[in-house]
Amino acid sequence: MQLAVPAIAALLTLAIGFAIFGLVGRDPAQAMRAFFVDPLADVNGWSELLLKASPLCLIGLGLAIGYRANVWNIGAEGQMLAGGMAASGVAIHFDQASGGWILFLMMGAGVLGGMVWAAIPAFLKTRFNTNEILTSLMLTYVAAQLLIYLVSGPWRDPQGMNFPISEMFSGDALYPTFGGDWQWHWLRGTRLNASIFVTLAAVPLAWLFMRKSFAGFRMNVGGLAPLAARYAGFSDTRTVWMSLLIGGALAGLAGMGEIAGPIGQLQATWSPGYGFTAIIVVFVGRLHPLGIVLASLLMALLYLGGEAVQTSMQLPQALSGVFQGLLLFCLLGADLFVNYRLRRVSRVAHG
Repeated sequence: MQLAVPAIAALLTLAIGFAIFGLVGRDPAQAMRAFFVDPLADVNGWSELLLKASPLCLIGLGLAIGYRANVWNIGAEGQMLAGGMAASGVAIHFDQASGGWILFLMMGAGVLGGMVWAAIPAFLKTRFNTNEILTSLMLTYVAAQLLIYLVSGPWRDPQGMNFPISEMFSGDALYPTFGGDWQWHWLRGTRLNASIFVTLAAVPLAWLFMRKSFAGFRMNVGGLAPLAARYAGFSDTRTVWMSLLIGGALAGLAGMGEIAGPIGQLQATWSPGYGFTAIIVVFVGRLHPLGIVLASLLMALLYLGGEAVQTSMQLPQALSGVFQGLLLFCLLGADLFVNYRLRRVSRVAHG
């Protein structure tokens, strides 16, 4: 049943969504087709699905490693922004340079930026026993304000007509695209780029770390049986640091992939909330790398569906967020009935 719960939750979400479209005066069958089928009607739709699923999967893998150890990193959105800002700093600084090394330097800066942002709640947790949920979440808003400051001040494009954006990055600071740089004829005109190879490499590496490494075993034991982990001599401090730093590194790498991929510059609002959506991805995927891949594709489809019904049926794009919330709600509800049995208790009147 634990494995069947995500499928049950998805079916319940579809059923409730069918009713929602009827309540707003739209033909439910037509709306569901526009939301879930039409976005994948051509090659461009499938490429956009992979493009959106890639950062979700990358962030989700990092979060899952920490969640298995009961270290609750909720600030992946801020860590992604920090990684994007760090990578942008490299691209802007080496704007006049050329060479493939710029992209690799940006990847390193993205990883480092995410790790630095995640190190703050790790330090506060291990030094002062603060709640990592609150500190990591609050730092997200600090990162957002720092981003606005950079693109509105020192990094603002002088040719950008006062919009809060940086200058466009050079070609060597961008991931190669399948439909442009590599001229794959069947992907011509799409935005799919080489960042998906980073995600494809991260999936088996995350599985190996979780299932085959001693560090992953130590973290799993710490999450399942904290007392047994302490008795075995496993360090709580090491677990907290490793969980948050890995999550921050992958979130920062995902942020770098966004600004060096489909966006191509730093903007005041360039994230649709991937860091928060990845939390749902992790739980729908049952903290397993393969499940996270499938859940990422589902969440990416919800993003595409929201955009599709906005243009074709004049419905708000926020419907994608509604479906995401419904999916999580149905998942938690189904888990409740799997883990607990309902019993009827008879009340006995006294006195």
